[in-house]
Parts: sequence; structure tokens; C-alpha cells
Amino acid sequence: MLEKNHKRHNLNFKGFLFFVLFLAFILIFARSFAQKPPWVAPKDADNVKNPEPSTAAALAATKTLYIANCGPCHGEKGKGDGAAASGLNPKPADHTSAAVQGQTDGAIFWKMSEGRAPMPAYKKIFSDQQRWQLVNFIRTLAKKK
Repeated sequence: MLEKNHKRHNLNFKGFLFFVLFLAFILIFARSFAQKPPWVAPKDADNVKNPEPSTAAALAATKTLYIANCGPCHGEKGKGDGAAASGLNPKPADHTSAAVQGQTDGAIFWKMSEGRAPMPAYKKIFSDQQRWQLVNFIRTLAKKK
């Protein structure tokens, strides 16, 4: 009789332990699966105009900058499919998409400047001119109709 109670107690304990570990797993990892809210630039960023002309020479130079610095996450063609993309949350934006292309130059410049984890802020890494040129380059990635 004592042995039956011991086995029953052991089963109850294992069930309880499984439940506690499962609950801990859910609480710890739920944050990594949760969606972040949409990333929206402040309204005043929409009013900022791009001072950089989009010239062939500037775009050629900026493509190298884009591939080296944006490509690992956004991919060489800007589709959000770079080598590092699979391990990131949120996933990198698809620069060819209507969602990105529909943003103002000022909004894209602001996001690039300020960053949002896992994307770094580039305002101390690239000059204003380089960031505006990157905006111009991102515009060339629009999906062709």
C-alpha cells in the first residue's frame, strides 16, 4: 500500500514539475515570438525632404555601401532575405515592397538614422549624405510592375 502511494505521489510530482517547466518555457520564450508593434516614423519625419539628387554615379557608389552594410539582413536585392535575416525578430523589411516604397523619404531616413532592435541606428555610423543616398538607392529596389 505504501509503495502504491509513493508511486502515485511520484507521478503527481512529475506532472507538476512538467507543468512548471512548461509554464516557465512559455513565459520566457513568448516574448521572442511576440510581434513588435508596427514601426512608424514620427509625422514630422514625413515632411523632411531628401536633399540628395539621385545620380547614376551616386547610386553606383551607394550600392556598394548598401550591400556591405544592409545586405547581410535585407539581402543584396533588398527583399529582407539576407544571410542573417532568419535569426532576427522582427524580420528585416523588404525594401522592394509597397509598404517600404510607400513611405516618404523622410520616414525611411528617420528609421535608418534611429534604428530599432535588431537594426542599429546609423546616424553615428553614416553621414547625413550617405543615409540620404541610401534612401535613393532603396527607391531603385521597388518592384517592377
